[in-house]
Amino acid sequence: MSEEKEEASFSILTIYDEPEKRRNVPESPGISSQHEHHAQSQLGEACGPLQQLPRYPRQHDLAYQEMSCVSPQQWAPQALDRSELQATQLSEAESEEAEPGLSSPPGSEVGQPCPSPHPSEEVLSFLRAIPPVPDEVVVRQMTPHKSWKVGKLRHGKKVHSLAISSSTHHVYTCGHGYIRVWDESALHAWDHAPQAQLNLQDRQNCVLTCKLSPDEQSLITGGLSQTLTLWDLAPTPRIRAQLASTGPMCYSLAVSSNAQICLACFKGFVEIWDLQNQILIRKHEVPIYGSRCVDITGNKFWTGGEDTRLYSWDLRNYQRLQQHDLQHEILSITHDPSEEWLLVGLRMSDIVILHTHRREKFKAVLQKYVYHHNLKFSSCGSYFVSTLDESIRCLAAPSLQRLFQIEESTDILCCDVSSDNQYLVTGSKNSATVYQLLY
Repeated sequence: MSEEKEEASFSILTIYDEPEKRRNVPESPGISSQHEHHAQSQLGEACGPLQQLPRYPRQHDLAYQEMSCVSPQQWAPQALDRSELQATQLSEAESEEAEPGLSSPPGSEVGQPCPSPHPSEEVLSFLRAIPPVPDEVVVRQMTPHKSWKVGKLRHGKKVHSLAISSSTHHVYTCGHGYIRVWDESALHAWDHAPQAQLNLQDRQNCVLTCKLSPDEQSLITGGLSQTLTLWDLAPTPRIRAQLASTGPMCYSLAVSSNAQICLACFKGFVEIWDLQNQILIRKHEVPIYGSRCVDITGNKFWTGGEDTRLYSWDLRNYQRLQQHDLQHEILSITHDPSEEWLLVGLRMSDIVILHTHRREKFKAVLQKYVYHHNLKFSSCGSYFVSTLDESIRCLAAPSLQRLFQIEESTDILCCDVSSDNQYLVTGSKNSATVYQLLY
């Protein structure tokens, strides 16, 4: 597949605090109105004239007039019910493949409402026989409404990376010379001793990045060493294997959802490892200033860095698929649990949201220069966490409602959310802070 260069045109999303502000997001003068007109014209041909669809209030500020803006609902159409989706947006593929006109259903006349047949008594009797679903068995996606600071983990040195495992109920803080292991009792304490300290073989080594396996039973670490270390976490942490890498400093790691592939990002290249057989599959060259961050979604992987460009690559033939010019340095990349949406954190605090398969690109603009920008999606997919220097923002997905915001006293270098969605942990100068999420 040939490489495609994407223009730096993004629909602008707004982070808001109250649910009613959702309706004040500017509407796209292009895409959304075209889809709406197309939907109206097709439905109008079949069922007569439709009532005017609700529109979001337009902003008349010049800055908004220059930007293509859409509502948060259009970021993730699955958030809408079927009737809203049909009336407000048709996908690009549907627009291209739709027939020029729809024939009127039998018995209807142009300009008249479509008649709906009355259900038979047999159907009504069947529906009445279905028992109601009790509220307690209905699974709803929950979002935290606030957090409670419950503990501090005294790592002793700068915490460059960390991971929290719901499987082992432990937190792993990583930095210069060692990894510290904290059990669940330490999460609710302020000066608790670590359960264990894993000293690195080379005490000059520094772990800059770590990733849990999908089952959270193992951890892979990389940093200022020409090795990637694979740790077994249960019943007690121990080294399973050390993978000899070819770069002096590993900036970022990514693990596939099936735990078979690990990507390690170095300056100018990405190592692709077979974790099951502990074999280096390929040393893949990438732009030298586009290799700070890496992530993997399905058969694609993504890289980005100082050159401000986000690259996507095919894991099967290693061809470059796309290139997005984001205009600011890329500091972090992560994906949602479905691997359909990618979040990119920029130096100017902006959050770029891209669909991994469709041509859908959005941006939440904050325009504040930061040194550290971390992103972490919750395992349930209903919210994600963004840390910007000392600030923590928890945002609902897809609405981008700000659920809560916290200010810490020092810069946040890393963060993680437990897979059971109970804890948020942030790493900073010489400790990690534990927050319990309240629903």
